Amino acid sequence: MSDASGRAVSVSELTGHIKAVMEATFPPLWVAGEATDVAKPRSGHIYFTLKDDDAQIRAVIWRGVATRLPFDIENGQAILCYGQLEVYSVRGTYQLVVRKAQPQGIGTLQQAFLKLQNKLNAEGLFDADRKKPLPSHPKRIALVTSPSGAAVHDFLVAAQNRWVDAEILVIPAQVQGNTAAKTIVRAIAAAQRLRPAPDVVVVTRGGGSLEDLWCFNEEPVVRAVAQCTIPTVSAIGHEVDITLCDLAADLRALTPTDAATRVFPDKSSLRRRVDDLGQRLHRSIRQSIAQRQMQLHALSSRPIIRKPLEIIHLRSRHLDELDQRALRAMTSCMQRSEAKLATVAASLSGLSPLDTLSRGYSVTVDEQGRAITDAQVVQSGDVITTRLHQGSVRSRVLD
Repeated sequence: MSDASGRAVSVSELTGHIKAVMEATFPPLWVAGEATDVAKPRSGHIYFTLKDDDAQIRAVIWRGVATRLPFDIENGQAILCYGQLEVYSVRGTYQLVVRKAQPQGIGTLQQAFLKLQNKLNAEGLFDADRKKPLPSHPKRIALVTSPSGAAVHDFLVAAQNRWVDAEILVIPAQVQGNTAAKTIVRAIAAAQRLRPAPDVVVVTRGGGSLEDLWCFNEEPVVRAVAQCTIPTVSAIGHEVDITLCDLAADLRALTPTDAATRVFPDKSSLRRRVDDLGQRLHRSIRQSIAQRQMQLHALSSRPIIRKPLEIIHLRSRHLDELDQRALRAMTSCMQRSEAKLATVAASLSGLSPLDTLSRGYSVTVDEQGRAITDAQVVQSGDVITTRLHQGSVRSRVLD
């Protein structure tokens, strides 16, 4: 046992030997592959994985080289990289330190992504006018994701901070692998069969490479999201990750935490709004009461309110005065009329034949009531009437 201990080397020594052999064996060389899992931290360095169908290698472009690149390295892009193999002793891994890079085209997955995107876009699955609005205060949320993933924790924590009066149902689904697409489609269908129906369906998972997220670019999943009768939110990967599921959903969230922020209202903002509305309501009520009090005070100062009988007495006195004036006017008018009538009667009396009859005269008329002024108009046997001052006499003409 002691002999073996004497012959053993430390991990650092072994890694140092590997580093020396590898870096001396492989001179700088060009490597072709597809860039995935691209990360661009604030330091300015670029970290990514260079892969093909059978293998992959980690690569790094230091800031000094990255600033001189004439293009941006994106996920799914096929590139040619010139650099030196380097062993990273701290982790015991090796990587390609890129000194030069040039675009080669797009990778196989990126080509498939663009082809399906163009097809579904032509069908209108990504049109903005077909997207449904999310309810402002959802009560029931269906979360389609892996129950053991970090996305569930992130979503629930953010939801707890935003809103507490909601029911969140986790519908299990695989979010990575060859069979993941089928489970996601089944989970979305199950969410639509729930009763009572959820207000929102959230499809989510954490970050990963293009391959890890590829199940959310498969056509059955994209169509299931687009055809879901419930408003959908897609929160796949990180901010830089964009899937076809994001384009088909009614709302795209950058992360699971952002999805909770988009779905649930901010309880602090709602409290402030309620408080503000309460204060505005109280101010409005106080202003209304003050206005009514001013109106009531103005009414109370009016005579009709202070002394309601006074105006009645004034009106009664005025009515009596008008009655007296009307009686005097009527009496005066009748007296004038009587005097005028007496004058006219006196005038008529002088012209009346009845006045002549009172002095002994008479008027004789024939049977038709016509006055007889000539004896030649009557004949023997005619009946005539003579009107006297008092009564009348009927006679028959003899001669």
